[in-house]
Amino acid sequence: MATLTDKTVGDFTKFLNDQATKAGFVPKFTKEIVAENLRDGYWLEALDINQDGKIDLFGYGLTLGEIYWYKNPDWQKHLVVDKIRMPVGGAYADITGNGYPDILVCYELYGPVGTIHDADTSGGKIDWIENPGQNADVKERWKRHYVGRTTGMHRLRIGHFTQTDRLEILGFPIVARESVHAVLPVVMFTQPDDVHTAKEWSMQTINHSSFRMIHGAEIKSELIPNSNLDSIILASDEGVTWLYYDENIKKWQCKLIGTGELTQFERTSFKGSGDMDVGRIGNDSFAYVAALEPFHGNTVAVYYKSDGKPGADAEWSRVILDVFGDPNENGEGPGHQVLCADFDGDGDDEFLVGLRGPWPWQGVFYYKAIDIKNGVFAKWRVSDESVARIAIGDFKNRGTIDFATIAYSAPNYYVAKNAKIVVHYNEMITHAQGSNNGF
Repeated sequence: MATLTDKTVGDFTKFLNDQATKAGFVPKFTKEIVAENLRDGYWLEALDINQDGKIDLFGYGLTLGEIYWYKNPDWQKHLVVDKIRMPVGGAYADITGNGYPDILVCYELYGPVGTIHDADTSGGKIDWIENPGQNADVKERWKRHYVGRTTGMHRLRIGHFTQTDRLEILGFPIVARESVHAVLPVVMFTQPDDVHTAKEWSMQTINHSSFRMIHGAEIKSELIPNSNLDSIILASDEGVTWLYYDENIKKWQCKLIGTGELTQFERTSFKGSGDMDVGRIGNDSFAYVAALEPFHGNTVAVYYKSDGKPGADAEWSRVILDVFGDPNENGEGPGHQVLCADFDGDGDDEFLVGLRGPWPWQGVFYYKAIDIKNGVFAKWRVSDESVARIAIGDFKNRGTIDFATIAYSAPNYYVAKNAKIVVHYNEMITHAQGSNNGF
């Protein structure tokens, strides 16, 4: 049996990229710096804060306790709140129903030591922060409202998971008070009748025995057949899992897509998956799952359907596309986020991988499916900035999907050089429709 050497792998990658280039699938982005020399950086979201028809940004780091929004098109910075201890995962939704998106954030993840081995047993709190609407850019701080808490809260997603009458927040801890790798409760908070006067939202545990060390959680629509409900794709010690509510039997369901990276465990103590997203190919909204593995991992993998069945009811195969360096002294790699979107407008999703660094394992890599039935993708580097999070939006209202990044900069952990927020405008070469049929 022939062995793939570094040279043959490189030759094959070059062949794929050459073929994609000939077909017009060449990713091209121009960048604009929104902010630089950030003192910290971690989270980023793209949304129209002031409802003027332009997609803005909000972002923050883990240490300063300051959340800012950046107004498109001049990217003027406005302080939303300060003195919020260690904000981690964020989200947004129109909670008040006034047409303006409000910000959600979970905070107080770690205690005095400030590591994953030091969960704050009184923290893991969630607030929603009220958008003042047309006065969003005034100097006054936005009003904070308490939702609830669970130790180790790290990611949250808001949508309609069991019903469509009111909003629901799913909360995902990353560590428990007992141990870094203890079993974690997945909790749901339900929107109260009066969001302004409620002291907190009612909470229930929807899963308490399936997951350890949850790092990635993405909300997805259109995945549950014949349903308008949202569902979640999770990355955890267990790998990649689809979590959804079955309206017919009134129960939450977990479907394992793949077990993730297992070969590094003895060396790093990490296994499974760290982040992921679901890609669409044509009419199949659940065509593949792209993942970074394991926690803060170095391995880019894709789960694709080896039996051709629709939806998630398929036999999934895993292919490793890249390994970005060896784990560091903490057992971690440079990878932090995966995001799928149709950047070139051909009806198929590509995916981006964000790497925090250090160089050369830093920036954004762009992957395009060439032969999804066999898990074959082409790859290009489209940014060399440190990345903690990626957000997408049509920032110039041109009908294209652009992306923005924020650097990973957390003092005493990993600090990017000249940490920035950068918008990357999509200048994709237009290709002939159907030109990928020859691959």
